[in-house]
Amino acid sequence: MPNQTPDPKRFQPSKLTLLIDRFMTQFIKVGGVLVIASVLGIFVFIFSQIIPLLRSAEVKSGPAASLPAGNYAAIGADEWSELPFVAALDGKVRFVNPATGAVTENDLGQTFTALRYNARSQEMIGGTADARFAFVKLDYTAGFAKGGRNVTGEAKLGPLQALARAGAPVRAIAFGGDENGKLVGVIQQVGDKLEVHAVSLARKRSLLGGGQLKIEDDRDVTALIPGKPVSILVTAQADALIVAADDGQLHYLFRNGDEFALRQSFKPFGDLANPAIASVDFLFADVSLVATGARGENRVFSLYRKAGDDKRTFGQIKQFPALPGGATFFASSLRNKAFLTGAGSFASLRYSTTEAVRWGAKLPFTIARAFIGGKYDRLLFLDTGAKLHVFTLRDPHPETSFAALFGRVWYEGYPAPAYEWQSSGGSDEFEPKLSLVPLIVGTLKGTLYALLFAVPVALLAALYTSQFLHPNFKGVVKPTMEIMASLPSVVLGFLAALWLAPIIETRVPSILVMVILVPATALGFGYGWSLLPIQMRRRIPPGCEFLVFFPLLLVVLWASWHLGPVVERVCFAVTDPTTGARVGDFRLWWPQVTGASFEQRNSLVVGFMMGFAVIPIVFTIAEDALSNVPLSLTIGSLALGASRWQTAMRIVVPTASAGIFSGLMIGLGRAVGETMIVVMATGNTPVLNWNIFSGMRTLSANIAVELPEAAEHSTLYRTLFLGALLLFIVTFLVNTVAELLRQHLREKYKTV
Repeated sequence: MPNQTPDPKRFQPSKLTLLIDRFMTQFIKVGGVLVIASVLGIFVFIFSQIIPLLRSAEVKSGPAASLPAGNYAAIGADEWSELPFVAALDGKVRFVNPATGAVTENDLGQTFTALRYNARSQEMIGGTADARFAFVKLDYTAGFAKGGRNVTGEAKLGPLQALARAGAPVRAIAFGGDENGKLVGVIQQVGDKLEVHAVSLARKRSLLGGGQLKIEDDRDVTALIPGKPVSILVTAQADALIVAADDGQLHYLFRNGDEFALRQSFKPFGDLANPAIASVDFLFADVSLVATGARGENRVFSLYRKAGDDKRTFGQIKQFPALPGGATFFASSLRNKAFLTGAGSFASLRYSTTEAVRWGAKLPFTIARAFIGGKYDRLLFLDTGAKLHVFTLRDPHPETSFAALFGRVWYEGYPAPAYEWQSSGGSDEFEPKLSLVPLIVGTLKGTLYALLFAVPVALLAALYTSQFLHPNFKGVVKPTMEIMASLPSVVLGFLAALWLAPIIETRVPSILVMVILVPATALGFGYGWSLLPIQMRRRIPPGCEFLVFFPLLLVVLWASWHLGPVVERVCFAVTDPTTGARVGDFRLWWPQVTGASFEQRNSLVVGFMMGFAVIPIVFTIAEDALSNVPLSLTIGSLALGASRWQTAMRIVVPTASAGIFSGLMIGLGRAVGETMIVVMATGNTPVLNWNIFSGMRTLSANIAVELPEAAEHSTLYRTLFLGALLLFIVTFLVNTVAELLRQHLREKYKTV
């Protein structure tokens, strides 16, 4: 036969094939680069939303206006700080337009010996040398002309009312309350002594409308106060007086009806060589006191219940860096827990919740009075030369710091520092609590309980399906498990909240019995099956043994369910607090024995339902990995005398370990990012514990719940992005570690 050499062109791919191959190579490269760029872009965007949380306050000097000389005792402004005012003891109230320097004067026609301004109610109160006092209402009117917005102000003097101690000049005065009733605290000079009076005012209404606030009671409380009083404060709720004495003590007088009682006396700086108090004032909401010592020490004291005490008293919760000297001015924000204080020419803006100094500087003038604008965007300073200085303030996120987000914070009213998430409240006086620690713990808690249920079930099911189950049944089981993964999370959450949670609430002992009996029955069945004669076992084809075990399993489940109440009566009996009878109730037993709460929507419910969502993912990937182990390895192991179980555990599982591990990591990611099941089935409470019978709130659920209510670029808005970044980082790290371990396992158990 002639030598027939194959044509070389026969083995050359066509030009179209080469073209498509080159195109797909470049297309895949571009696609990979775009995926990496998208991930980096998401990271950069999230990070850009978080950066402002860590910035300090920005303060810039603005216009200044000169005022006539005077003994100015109060400074304030309208809501937008467009028309500040200063009030002097001679009764002159001057409104200043910082932009033009124009000054408008109101003469109240009354000289005062003491003045105090309440920015919250836009009122002042003044005391006179002849033992009288009056309220001064500040009214602002906004109009619009061709030149733009125009704000005008007017000070209106109310009727003078006489104090019970006639002829005694007023040295200090303060007030609190609302339009229906007020409490006025007065320090009067009586000869060489000082007296403290608590004056109650009430508004008597009639069919014709509301009348004037008139004195209802004038009570001398001097006897309750050891030492010489030097300053006085009244709470906004008009239920207490705070009196500072010259010996460095603060006296807390609580009002109960018409009576006053000394609830507490303490020295804010009693641990120092000089315990004298330079200043003491309320923070916004009048729950905390800001005190400074003679050498500039700055501490915050808040009302809370101490251990063993049923009444709230003051205790120190914060300590700030010292000022250059005792504070000579103080201003509290009307929007948050910030305050402005300082001595001489030094000014410092501080935030109580985070215990942080937001801004501090030495100004080119000596400060006499200061004020924080109503929108927390202006700082007003009145210097000793009667010049008003306006500074712009930009500090959108004073509530956050690294310590506030991840550390323990001592909040107002709390007996100790705590990790707390509570982003909103019912009033403007609310103190935001933005600790991410309860959310991180909640995420780990939900993931842990879900994986405790899902991993053993999924892996054992995958092992049995791939190595022991008959192929005919495998063709049914695997698609069924894969269909489970398509169930929407919202449906699973709905079932968990409205169907599963009420059942589990009353059947915890039954579940405990199942946890013990079901595995024990399975092990016992397997051991018993191995002892049966081979002739009997041959009657059941290999891979169909579950047909014998399944009816036994149903019987054990039924028995466990009905045995639970019996176990509950025997092992979980407690005394019912309402009836005093001895009853078997796990819901009462658990709190009494452990001290932990028992809630209907709890981590156990989440573990079952979120585990149900994770099982199909782990099962499918693990089963594929186990089934793809080369058949030659399995046959060789069996041929050498190994049993099916030995082959599965010592040959198949190690070889497929890389794939199994990948399934576990993907299941972990599914559990970490789960939202709807957690939101609907746990009560969504950000608690900090590992109690399986309490709820939780995860980072993902928190984002889903809070983001629709968060104003764009607000502190909460950016904090939620920080939570998203944490999830992003955790997922990235878990996937990176998982890939490294997978590659290690793949190399270690490589067979081909």
